[in-house]
Amino acid sequence: MTQQQTGFAFPSGVTEPEYDLWSDGVDIDPTGVFSELSEADAAWRAKARKFVLDEVKDDIHEYWDKADYPLHLVKKLGDADLLRDGLKIEGREEMSPLAAGLINMEMARGDGSVATIIGVQGALALRSVIYCGSPEQIAKYGMPMLAGELPGAFALTEPTHGSDSVSLETVARKVEGGYAISGEKKWIGNGSIGGVSIVWARDEEGKVRGFIVHQEAEGYRATNIENKLSLRAIWQAHIRMDEVFVPDEDVLPEANSFKDTSRVLFATRLGVAWAAVGHATACYESAVNYAKQRIQFGRPLAASQIVQERLARMQSELATIQLLVMQATKRDASGQLTGPQASLAKFTATRTARSVASNARDLLGGNGILTSNRVARHFADVEAIHTYEGTETVQALIMGRNITGISAFA
Repeated sequence: MTQQQTGFAFPSGVTEPEYDLWSDGVDIDPTGVFSELSEADAAWRAKARKFVLDEVKDDIHEYWDKADYPLHLVKKLGDADLLRDGLKIEGREEMSPLAAGLINMEMARGDGSVATIIGVQGALALRSVIYCGSPEQIAKYGMPMLAGELPGAFALTEPTHGSDSVSLETVARKVEGGYAISGEKKWIGNGSIGGVSIVWARDEEGKVRGFIVHQEAEGYRATNIENKLSLRAIWQAHIRMDEVFVPDEDVLPEANSFKDTSRVLFATRLGVAWAAVGHATACYESAVNYAKQRIQFGRPLAASQIVQERLARMQSELATIQLLVMQATKRDASGQLTGPQASLAKFTATRTARSVASNARDLLGGNGILTSNRVARHFADVEAIHTYEGTETVQALIMGRNITGISAFA
């Protein structure tokens, strides 16, 4: 029977409204830390934000849900010159360390997988070629990576060597005209999509060397790691290499020890801290928007004292890590940033972002577990950045060694 036949109207109050969790109406700079950005740095931040709103916002949750990689974004990021992570490239507009951090923040504020594309392609793979490659290698591989035309991977972590990556056991045996590489690598972003992998392996003298390995090379086999809880919109690979031939021309000439590997890694640690700020920002603004729009007990959640206290706590945590990473980045720009300071920034930012994400997830109630409602993706993705580029425990040991003067590493 229809409503006209029964005389009863359908109750209007049972239909849930659409919540706008992406609204820019939330003050995400409570201390004004970003109000004094230079015109150039502010422009880079605005470009990253526009990219997220134009290219990422509307469908990223679908890619995340399906564990599908939006490969088209790699080229678009290259076209926008957003894959550089602060590297100085002749003929390109300067991108300061702060600008690079702001880009990481805005990308992670949009989605963690997209931010990780930049981290893998630019911060790790491209940086390895720029820092350790010859001019010919930079032209042949680095520039196409920068343009997003050549996918790049950074293959360091092994199935049995994560936090102790310095103990890597993949071997590079000298053969006529180059090297034969054998070993396995795990958690390698972009390692299975048909580009090149920067593989770190030990030569016959035990030195850690860097090699540009074509992913279609004979003996190179990569399978995507499935069943991930985090960063589902980028593929990480488990790679097995059986006597993969690398010609001498694809050996990085300035990668001759783990110190060279560490030089690349050190430059990326602040990027992870900035990404954590981005995740925390997304969760905080989503929570504020939801609290204002969600009606319970006849009033917005935001009218509740306990909700206001929780939002205040989240704001305090967000402001804390904003100030911390900003200070660390200033020291980085002046060449004064130390390893322990970078570890402090990463350690504090990721664990604080976890707290903000957890609070926001809970504040959204049942809606907080829907990936289409934004917070759930960030809640899951923070777990990944809390681990990669050095786990919380490893960062704590670096800090602890600096505090006490005693190394607790095995």
